[in-house]
Amino acid sequence: MHSISPKLVVANSKDDAKDEQMNQTNEGPNIKTDDDLNGSTKKSLLILAAIFCSALVALGIVYASFPKLEHDDAQYIKLPRNIEDAKNLGKVLHHYKEKYYYQVLLGYFVVYIFLQTFAIPGSIFLSIISGFLYPFVLALPLVCLCSAIGASFCYLLSYMVGRRIVQKYFPQRAAEWKKHVDNHRQHLLNYMLFLRITPFLPNWFINITSPVIDVPLGTFFIGTTLGVAPPSFVFIQAGTTLHKLSSTSEAMSWYNIGLLALFAAVALLPVLLKNKLKSKLE
Repeated sequence: MHSISPKLVVANSKDDAKDEQMNQTNEGPNIKTDDDLNGSTKKSLLILAAIFCSALVALGIVYASFPKLEHDDAQYIKLPRNIEDAKNLGKVLHHYKEKYYYQVLLGYFVVYIFLQTFAIPGSIFLSIISGFLYPFVLALPLVCLCSAIGASFCYLLSYMVGRRIVQKYFPQRAAEWKKHVDNHRQHLLNYMLFLRITPFLPNWFINITSPVIDVPLGTFFIGTTLGVAPPSFVFIQAGTTLHKLSSTSEAMSWYNIGLLALFAAVALLPVLLKNKLKSKLE
């Protein structure tokens, strides 16, 4: 038998100690403390605030391109917070639309995308107003496109600066939704359609958490464009009788609720048929 040299044992021990020390040194920076997370969150919030201010400037430029408004009309040019605000805004826009069609259309387009991008409430009222301003064949594609573009901008913002914010303020809820998404990864588009049609998750939450849980942007965009169509159809139809509405809840009749449920079922139908066919083949 060969004898093991004591010097070799000592050398190996020293090498192991050095390797362990190097591993600890390399692993050290990967351990994020609460201070690191708070610092990253503050930086993300500052970047988000800067982007928001830039968007406000762009919004101001669009507003400046509007024709000079009469004093009585100018007071109603604001983000609608209730159905009365929507009625007044709709009347003013309808009045100016006859002479300044493209300015009004551009303003509507930009404001809708702005609200969606920064998850600001009010887009429902704009959907209703679209039914008052435009024919259905224009209003529905317009609302779907604005929703998809704005939601995608929100997705990209979350991808760039929102990950830390989501991890800090919505860790449990994001983790729960990630489990659901992972379970439906093979038919993610159908799942996105279902979520957009139904009210189980708020749209702003879907927008900011989708990039965090690895929902592809292409699937997200298509799912949003098609998925918002059924509820938008309901609100656009309500907008045709805007002067009669007293609240947004009037748009959600039992007929419309049943219609949305039908669209939601259709979104999941291919998945159910696929699973049934797969079980038969097995």
